[in-house]
Amino acid sequence: MSTVEQLLAAARARAPGPGYAGAVTPHEAYELVQADTRVVLVDVRTNAERDWVGRVMLPENQHRAVQWSTWPGGVPNPDFVQQLEAVARKDDVLLFLCRSGVRSRHAATLATQHGFANSYDILEGFEGDKDGEGHRKTVGGWCHAGLPWMGA
Repeated sequence: MSTVEQLLAAARARAPGPGYAGAVTPHEAYELVQADTRVVLVDVRTNAERDWVGRVMLPENQHRAVQWSTWPGGVPNPDFVQQLEAVARKDDVLLFLCRSGVRSRHAATLATQHGFANSYDILEGFEGDKDGEGHRKTVGGWCHAGLPWMGA
């Protein structure tokens, strides 16, 4: 079994139910992207979050940005599925990333409902949970894991 198959099998074992394919850790997400150019990370944070907080650093062909909600106001993006369809294929392995892992679960579920069968949530998100002092990037997440990212 290849590394990709092993990682996706572990991710499927973490699936919360039939909503989407499974869940990967930030390290697993990065390993998947490195192992297979058909794996695509879909950052569902707002454009403002990416501009002000930071971005993952991945090859352009493996990184897409489709806002789950819009800035300002946090209004749900009514064109999310159509925008996803414009940047990803139904048979791609899609890894959804948000700030802390909530919007990415919703995005993976909606993508699955629209025929993207290989939709995975990235646990912990980009910034992870807040620490005892209310700060992010210190408890879990892409940044805390030391994976490639660029600050604002």
